[in-house]
Amino acid sequence: MRRNEPSSDDHRTPYVPNEIAHPWRRMVSIGDSFTEGIGDPIPGPDGGHRGWADRVAEVLGSQVDDFAYANLAVRGKLIGQIVADQVEPAVALSPDLVTFSAGGNDVIRPGGDPDEVAAQFEDAVVRLSSQGATVVVFTGIDTNFTPVFRGIRGRVAIYNENIRAIADRHDCIVADQWALKEVQDMRFFDDDRLHYNTLGHHEVARMVLRALNVPNDLQPMQPDPLPTITWRAARGNDIVWARQYLVPWVLRRLRHQSSGDHIAAKRPDALPIETVAPARDRNASPGSPA
Repeated sequence: MRRNEPSSDDHRTPYVPNEIAHPWRRMVSIGDSFTEGIGDPIPGPDGGHRGWADRVAEVLGSQVDDFAYANLAVRGKLIGQIVADQVEPAVALSPDLVTFSAGGNDVIRPGGDPDEVAAQFEDAVVRLSSQGATVVVFTGIDTNFTPVFRGIRGRVAIYNENIRAIADRHDCIVADQWALKEVQDMRFFDDDRLHYNTLGHHEVARMVLRALNVPNDLQPMQPDPLPTITWRAARGNDIVWARQYLVPWVLRRLRHQSSGDHIAAKRPDALPIETVAPARDRNASPGSPA
């Protein structure tokens, strides 16, 4: 079964939960920091990150007895690296549900070409769906709300149209971040202004479950009210952000380095979700952008 859909004589909308459990038993997620869960740290001495994919897997695993989940995503990876390093290992795990988000790190770079990204993306979708797995793909978020990335809004829109066309050709499910207005608010983002925080990952998980038409009891999280802040304090925050996050990001680009160098996938094997704890991050700088 490719989708968890109502029967042909059922006229409910796709977002009304089915009465039956979902059909998936083995989920594999691939991608970059977005899918790894950066910005959503797990409290405790072991560290690690949770993220929207873990949250979706937890819901799916709670509804069936034989569910398994792997997460091969690694922060900082470009689409070429994701295709080269993660697609074949994902296929080898024989998933019936794949989540695939890639190309964001390419698009945000100066001169990033969303059409080049699309060509690699489509090749990966063909391979990921070759065994009949349901494939979930993601549009990019509407960046108009944030001054940092407002300038690439047009590139993101082109990327999104390419993703939708690929999804249509290959019968993928689209998880639409562009339409997720709830997260177009910096209170859903980490201090680096790039990655979602816990609230943001939670809302993405809810959106993915809606796209899959899976019943769940995840409720919206409400951010704290925006504090009153003076212009001078706001500019001071901008300077701290640039020094702590932007400058290191630029230096990594100049040195051809990545925040994902020497980082291993947190869940390389498909195992029952309740028995798999995210590994401690190795050689990572907490909070650094991809």
